[in-house]
Amino acid sequence: MVLWDLFWTFLLIGFVSFGGGYAMIPVIETEVSQHGWMTTQEFTDVIAVAGMSPGPIATNSAIFVGYHTAGISGAIVSALGMVIPSLLIILIIATFFFKFNELYIVKSAFYGLRPIITGLIMYAALKFAISNNVIGEISWRTVSLLIICGFSFFALMKLRLHPIFVIALAGVYGIVLY
Repeated sequence: MVLWDLFWTFLLIGFVSFGGGYAMIPVIETEVSQHGWMTTQEFTDVIAVAGMSPGPIATNSAIFVGYHTAGISGAIVSALGMVIPSLLIILIIATFFFKFNELYIVKSAFYGLRPIITGLIMYAALKFAISNNVIGEISWRTVSLLIICGFSFFALMKLRLHPIFVIALAGVYGIVLY
């Protein structure tokens, strides 16, 4: 029954989530929490590892949740549940996209979806920050995490450093501080 729940949950998430993996994080977190598969802290750790691992963060997250909940079988069914909707949707869209992409209603729909995708990503970032005590009580840990966040943002936006280099620097900074 747990395997079916994992598959069905991630299949539904895959069908209703737009905007990429980071926009899916709030939906995944809600489902994981409602099913009691992980605590908020465990899920936050999963997102951190899934974000640094190769591949899409949503699929990586599904695999971690599935593995945590039901081992290898759980990881497999969660991955399948997450990937099947994308595969089907992309096949359907590819079939019709070039016929309909210039229609006013299609352009308008995509224009309307942009702000919600940004909002979902911002929600995920804030939720992640709150669960890691980045926002909340003021302590040395909070200040150091905000420094890492601020430097990372500056390094990516202004210095145009490669994300892998910024991740490595943040990891070294964390090792030195903690």
